[in-house]
Amino acid sequence: MDRNVPWRTGPDKQRIREQVWAALERHDAVEPGVAGHIPAFIGAEAAAARLTELPAWRAASTVKANPDRAQLPMRAMALTAGKTVYMAVPHLATVKPFYRLDPTALPMPPAEAAAHQAAATFAPTVSPSDMPPIDLVVCGSVAVNPYGVRVGKGAGYSDIELALLAEEGLIGPHTTIVATVHALQLVDDDLQKPNTTSAWTSSSPQTRSSPARRLPALPDCSGTTSQETRSR
Repeated sequence: MDRNVPWRTGPDKQRIREQVWAALERHDAVEPGVAGHIPAFIGAEAAAARLTELPAWRAASTVKANPDRAQLPMRAMALTAGKTVYMAVPHLATVKPFYRLDPTALPMPPAEAAAHQAAATFAPTVSPSDMPPIDLVVCGSVAVNPYGVRVGKGAGYSDIELALLAEEGLIGPHTTIVATVHALQLVDDDLQKPNTTSAWTSSSPQTRSSPARRLPALPDCSGTTSQETRSR
């Protein structure tokens, strides 16, 4: 699969991104300069803690995670709970595009090991063909609607990661896709466009919401996904 395909960003999705970024800065929920990034929002640890209340979290032994700072607390909690974390290499910049974080073989505390800068110093990189089925996918997102449809920052990395895993049969109806976001990132817009993925549930410091039905987590490997939550 070509990881360098140009990913189109529709004007409606970009408008929503810009509105969310502006609202987060206006309410001091992020540091200035968030535009163009997955928001590292205040309350990320509380959102991660709410995620750990889900049955899907408790049942998961393998977690695929994005490398963004907003999801750092979640990755640390997963490692502390004994879950194996497969974290995407930023920008999918290596031939083997995922770090494997084995909770039984960490050279430092989980809170440190979960940072992508630290993982790069000790964690082996692996290809999807070397990975087991994934129980839980945690997506970084800019916006999520009540039906679990997410929008990232527009680079398309989450979609590519899911497509790579789907090609190997590692995600499917058994996989739960979630997002941790700030309440200001929850929007009412219809986000179901090409290049979006659906998160089954979203978790914020203030609330946790689930769509009326669980959407299948099977990306279309041609470059769009049938469902989807600061994309990288």
